[in-house]
Amino acid sequence: MQPVVILLTDARRKILWVNKDFTKITGYTYDEAVGKIPGDLLQGPLTEREAIELIRSGLKDMVAVKADLTNYRKDGIPYLCKLIIHPVFSPNNELTNFIAFEVDGTHTSLPEAEQALVQFNDKYRSSSLKGLAEIRLFGRIKTIMEEEKLYLNPNLSLKTLAHKLDSNTKYLSQVVNQCTKQNFQQFINSYRLASVKECLAQGEQAYLTLFGIAQQCGFKNKSTFFKVFKETVGKTPKAYLEKYPEKNPGPP
Repeated sequence: MQPVVILLTDARRKILWVNKDFTKITGYTYDEAVGKIPGDLLQGPLTEREAIELIRSGLKDMVAVKADLTNYRKDGIPYLCKLIIHPVFSPNNELTNFIAFEVDGTHTSLPEAEQALVQFNDKYRSSSLKGLAEIRLFGRIKTIMEEEKLYLNPNLSLKTLAHKLDSNTKYLSQVVNQCTKQNFQQFINSYRLASVKECLAQGEQAYLTLFGIAQQCGFKNKSTFFKVFKETVGKTPKAYLEKYPEKNPGPP
């Protein structure tokens, strides 16, 4: 089966999620892609100016756009691709995300690549592919988490988030697990941990204890914070702080 890249961004066009075919085709991992703008990551000297302008125009006008262009893999090798980008709107008709599908035409005949892309796109438009409905919901989850910083609430629950998204807890939990391979609490704590690391790097709250910083970032329990930090980063918060000796906060 022809690999199809699926790429989800927020309304500002920063990548929120990519599928495994993205890594297979481009060489970039999920972590390397998230937070980047697709054009900045994948375009290069040979990328056709006309295609770039066509894509920019479609994104600006918030309409679906289809283009053929040259992208670049992580190793710098260019490849031909065909892509379709769709805007995604909230129930209130507000732009929330863009979702793109891309096929590699380098080692496949362009008609075959075109057919694979059209078939996948038709499934998306008809919502007949269950996985794409999950991706759309995951995009809404990521957007609301990052824009409203819900993870800063130490009492945030699956029920609260489901209510905000007009969904149900079972489906929401399933989507988070499918898209991140984490349970809901692990997913929320990943945001909290990233916030802690950002605070430590910037030294903005160096007068606080480690747990004081963790509390401001949404952690409620001290032992949970230290456990999550060690399991995720591979070292204790104190050991991690050795890279910022002039910004060390007070005792734990």
